[in-house]
Amino acid sequence: MNPVSKNNDWLYTISPKRKLVDLNFKEIWRYRDLLFLFVKRDIITQYKQTILGPLWYFIQPLFTSVIFTLIFNNLASIPTGSGIPSFLFNLAGITSWNYFSACLTGTSDTFKANQNIFGKVYFPRVITPLSVVFSNLLKFGIQLLVFTIFYFYFVFFTDTAYNALPQLELLLLPILIAFMGLFGLGFGMIISSLTTKYRDLTFLVGFGVQLLMYGSAVMYPLSYFKEKVPDYSWLVEYNPMTTIIELFRYMTLSIGSFSITKFAYAGTVSIIVFLIGLVIFNKTEKTFIDTV
Repeated sequence: MNPVSKNNDWLYTISPKRKLVDLNFKEIWRYRDLLFLFVKRDIITQYKQTILGPLWYFIQPLFTSVIFTLIFNNLASIPTGSGIPSFLFNLAGITSWNYFSACLTGTSDTFKANQNIFGKVYFPRVITPLSVVFSNLLKFGIQLLVFTIFYFYFVFFTDTAYNALPQLELLLLPILIAFMGLFGLGFGMIISSLTTKYRDLTFLVGFGVQLLMYGSAVMYPLSYFKEKVPDYSWLVEYNPMTTIIELFRYMTLSIGSFSITKFAYAGTVSIIVFLIGLVIFNKTEKTFIDTV
């Protein structure tokens, strides 16, 4: 939007973006109240008219962790490491995975879900997927608190978590969380842009996210997969979400190893995917109303 002469009736003129990568922070800041309203809407409407409401934030990771522990650790006998409770291991993986998957699925239908608003009023379209990332950050914070409570329980009230020690690299956790959000946001914007023309992708998102979870070392250590399936271990090892989950487990439970190379790899891929998603998103928002 460009200011025009004071003699004209219009304060701004709206024209298509010409930059490939356009993330106008000044304009987003000017619409910060709208961003806050979208965040509030996402939080309130998600569990509106439900019996348990926000308690689902607690129930989902806990029940999933219990199921993973029973199936993968008790029945399939997948080891989680000496002095590391299986439940705590799974809860760490699910907590980090849930934020990424929520950002991905929540932004993957941005254009279709908001077509009525986009067609009537102007505001920076990128605010909509950004609001999903911020609203899911609250959900992640609650689930991280649940993980912390169970961590203290296992460490101080049982003798099974004698090797679960937080590492100094835990100070880098906020940056790692940003990587999760950027990665999910980037992929979500790509999928949302493609679904304006290819509706079949809408049906593949949920299925694809489930497959990706199994390929992201959520319920097993990467070292175990490399030992059992060495010929195909690279498919999981070079998955950026595997790296992020492994780093999260190392920071909180001292499982695996940490290296600047892994951390830089996760950050680089996340930023690249986000920039690609932003380019496609900016290009799609100019013409999507004709195809949705």
